[in-house]
Amino acid sequence: MATHKSAEKRDRQNKRRRARNISAKSALRTKVKAVDTAVEGKKKTEAATALKMTAPALAKAASKGIIHKKNASRKISRLTKKVNALK
Repeated sequence: MATHKSAEKRDRQNKRRRARNISAKSALRTKVKAVDTAVEGKKKTEAATALKMTAPALAKAASKGIIHKKNASRKISRLTKKVNALK
């Protein structure tokens, strides 16, 4: 447990950031899942629409440090490849 005033503040900040990151990661997983389910159902327009919402969200999460930049790039690439394979 933190005993110094600055350490207590750091602890509070870390808890807030952790909660925010967990929420953001969960939202990302939901968006990625929407693309995957549309691809598995062979719904071209639905998959393309979901991808248009997912790609910027992944890029934004990477810029905020929620996920790594290369992780976001890899996910965007693989999802795009799946959606394009439907056409």
